[in-house]
Amino acid sequence: MTPAVDSVAVPPRGHRVRQTIEQLRARILGGEWPVGAKIPTEPQLVAALGVGRNTVREAVRALVHAGVLECRQGSGTYVVSTDELAPVVARRLTDDRMAEVIEVRRAFEVEAARLAALRRTPEDLAALDGALATREAAWRSGRVGEFVEADAALHTAVVAAAHNAMLAELYASVGAALRSTVAQAMGDTLEPERCVDHGRLVGAIRDGDPAWAAIEAGAFLEAPSGA
Repeated sequence: MTPAVDSVAVPPRGHRVRQTIEQLRARILGGEWPVGAKIPTEPQLVAALGVGRNTVREAVRALVHAGVLECRQGSGTYVVSTDELAPVVARRLTDDRMAEVIEVRRAFEVEAARLAALRRTPEDLAALDGALATREAAWRSGRVGEFVEADAALHTAVVAAAHNAMLAELYASVGAALRSTVAQAMGDTLEPERCVDHGRLVGAIRDGDPAWAAIEAGAFLEAPSGA
């Protein structure tokens, strides 16, 4: 005979909600529900996670409050961030704090370049070459938005080549703020004087020269574009 639900030992409600939040977060971080995707409906989540409707509702509400999810009336609930830190950074990002964002970029990207020169693999170098080529093509296209994304992808590839999971997670969390610094510096058009060559940075990483890679990574953050 199957025991009644009330007679089954279950963790306290708060613990169940925390577990459900972690399950939802894991699916978001794992790419099952990427940014921009609509998550399953409440009944579907209840069935998939094996918890009660109220537990699902509270977990979703918590992630909405954290800025990871967004409820759109009449449409559903969507993923708007991969973690709680990115929305916090976005809320704190104002024009008068751009200098602080550049300092954070320098802290992350200089160390990432140094580590990448020490740890890069053949696969990392191929990814860097591809990202560099895409960035250069985006610059030639003259489209600011396309260039900003391509520039961000190259820097993300450098961070990935550092093979430090915590650094990669933190960098991803502030990615939107970092792209904003480049977009703001570029303005509405890609002017020749704002072009910063990243070939030397990739070359230093390829040569396994951590000191030179760090110098190159820091140098472009002194440039007007900060790209």
